[in-house]
Amino acid sequence: MDASGYTTLTRQNGLLHELQVIANNIANSSTTGFRREGVVFAEYVKALDDAPSLSMAHASARNVDLSRGEMQQTGGTFDFAVDGDGFFQIETPQGNRLTRAGHFTPSATGELVNAEGYRLLDEAGGPVFVPADAGQIALSEDGTLSTIQGPLARIGLWQPQNATALRHEGGTLFSVEGEILPMQGGRMHQGSLEGSNVNTFSEIARMMEVQRAYELGQSFLDREDERMQTAIRTLGG
Repeated sequence: MDASGYTTLTRQNGLLHELQVIANNIANSSTTGFRREGVVFAEYVKALDDAPSLSMAHASARNVDLSRGEMQQTGGTFDFAVDGDGFFQIETPQGNRLTRAGHFTPSATGELVNAEGYRLLDEAGGPVFVPADAGQIALSEDGTLSTIQGPLARIGLWQPQNATALRHEGGTLFSVEGEILPMQGGRMHQGSLEGSNVNTFSEIARMMEVQRAYELGQSFLDREDERMQTAIRTLGG
């Protein structure tokens, strides 16, 4: 295969990866707290033996869109939404993770957990405990969870030391390469959830563009293959 073929193959691989990311965005357009992702393409130069170097395209990373999703009122006592920047911190078997999905329920032991059973953490990094006989629960904007008897806990808001250190692990959870820091000045709302920030129409339009680009690349590769086969038959004859 000549240089143009190698370059087109790397581009095709990146476009296929982008199609997978777009499809995942569309599939999660109704997922609470989901963050849209995009693909970042980078150029690199590859050296070949006894041949000029090639400029190759590579889908090097996923870019997380941190813009806020639409707030949806639910009236749920343990439905919390972040107004502005910041994330909830969740304890998982693989380590602490960040999320914007704020639907929690009390476990059998009274700790607030998400749908996967992972514990919500307070501002000190400990689990949030709600007694079974607590009665009516209220959440203030600063994250203080309280009853008529007084405060129970203060839910923490957190942020990565570097926004580019966020790594989407699937669903609505993010791991962080580096330190997770407390978020100052963040606000929370009770009885609301933040929706996905995916614009379905934009994603479908982008998918059509990427599909067309992929089909053009495939047509080029097919023509190159036919050209090479013709040359082989001619030289062989």
